[in-house]
Amino acid sequence: MKIISVKESPEYKDRAIKYFQSKWASKESLMVYEDCINHCTTTMNPLPKWYLLMDEDEIIGCAGLITNDFISRMDLYPWICALYIEEAHRGKSYGALLLEKAKEDARHGGFSNLYLCTGHIGYYEKYGFHYIGEGYHPWGESSRIYEARLEFLLL
Repeated sequence: MKIISVKESPEYKDRAIKYFQSKWASKESLMVYEDCINHCTTTMNPLPKWYLLMDEDEIIGCAGLITNDFISRMDLYPWICALYIEEAHRGKSYGALLLEKAKEDARHGGFSNLYLCTGHIGYYEKYGFHYIGEGYHPWGESSRIYEARLEFLLL
């Protein structure tokens, strides 16, 4: 397994755009992923970062490290978003590889905490995240917000 950071390996940009769009985008949000991933390769800012989990030349998962995941708690950042592992590869803790890469990059970016929003209960707790409250999305839904404190994690 290998994790590709699109920011550091822009030659993967087009594949990343298509993959993230296929897993997360609606017809209305296709351009959100395209525009964000395109610009992550040219900005000097530490965020956003988009990751592909590769098994040889096959993409089997993805995740992002972003400034806000369309949630009301804009005072919190950075956020893990769009974590996905192909069904055939689930149950092997591959999601943990992407989470650890995002944690490492967040620490290197000077952040002491990392956040995510989800409806899942029980998954992220296994990887150092704890529930801190509810957040609200612009489309009227809410999500659970989790935090991982990075200053206590070993690289």
